Amino acid sequence: MKKFSYWFLLAGTVLMIVVMMRTGAPLTTTATPQGILNLEFAWNSELAGKVLIAWTPTPAADPIAAAKLNTWLDFIFLFFYSFFLCATCMHISTRLQGAFGRAGLLVAQAALLAGFFDILENAGMLITLSGNVYDNVNLLTAFFSVVKWLLVLLALLYIVLGGVKLALRKKP
Repeated sequence: MKKFSYWFLLAGTVLMIVVMMRTGAPLTTTATPQGILNLEFAWNSELAGKVLIAWTPTPAADPIAAAKLNTWLDFIFLFFYSFFLCATCMHISTRLQGAFGRAGLLVAQAALLAGFFDILENAGMLITLSGNVYDNVNLLTAFFSVVKWLLVLLALLYIVLGGVKLALRKKP
């Protein structure tokens, strides 16, 4: 991957992390201490309903509107982070030999798959945020979220371990 593309993806990822933190700030309440994650992992209509109640709009703020905006912005974020993780895993895999190097190609694909599961998760959350609270939608949304996070964590673990392997290899 060209250096410009890599730095573009990194800059976009960092910028979107800041944007997501700011737009998601109103979603952190005593009832939803993890903010949007409380909705991502609300695996049934009872839990999702509690999140929506916690985010009931007031004259001072509209957390539901903030959650919708945050979710729509996540479609931009998922592009950046999934391609950044993919590019980083591929970069590391091409510099390492053996099974670990080959595994990086699979982990790179998993990073892209995380973006796909994020799309499905966002769709489920938008359905719920529109007031359509269904057990099956919430269960699927939570499932997609768990899979997404596992794939992201796998990519991050590969990057950390691969970075350590590369750093140790370069030492005399």
